[in-house]
Amino acid sequence: MTVAKKIILASRSPRRQVLLRQIGLTFDVCESGVDENLDGDLDPYEHVTILSQRKAVEVGQNYPDAFIVGADTIVVLDGSILGKPVDPADASRMLSILSGRTHKVYTGFTILDRPSDRQITDVAITEVKFRQITPDEIDAYIKTGSPMDKAGAYGIQDDYGAVFVENINGCFYNVVGFPVTKFYLALEQFQKTLGLL
Repeated sequence: MTVAKKIILASRSPRRQVLLRQIGLTFDVCESGVDENLDGDLDPYEHVTILSQRKAVEVGQNYPDAFIVGADTIVVLDGSILGKPVDPADASRMLSILSGRTHKVYTGFTILDRPSDRQITDVAITEVKFRQITPDEIDAYIKTGSPMDKAGAYGIQDDYGAVFVENINGCFYNVVGFPVTKFYLALEQFQKTLGLL
């Protein structure tokens, strides 16, 4: 894809960086530092939409001419949002309640154009079914340290996390942290809307 401007990824997520490179994009990284704790009354769709927008706008202040990409991913079980675990006990709690059940992964992304400040935002939702996992499996996974920086305390791409997942319905890459197909098409359409392609 031809990209008319420099891309700035408003995230330090190594998974998002890998996925953007996978689709042939080059970009710089600038973490937003935005507080991810929002009002608990927001529904998951609003949660990821607002955070992706805030991250893009915050970083956009530093770049007069670029596309800023903000994103946020959450895991939702029975309407409750599971963010990143605060400690190993919290990770164990999350994995235990996900065991044997189906949850949803929401990723919101925003593309902000500077200097026009026009933006496009979209959300991908994927259903993920966990098999029954044992306390020993949970403990072994937590000892790797991998769950601690991931929403819902797991990564579908991890050695351990991969074997917890029985099936998914929707975009696999969304569960990793970024819905690349939806983003790719949105970026292409956004550039056309701006008259850049």
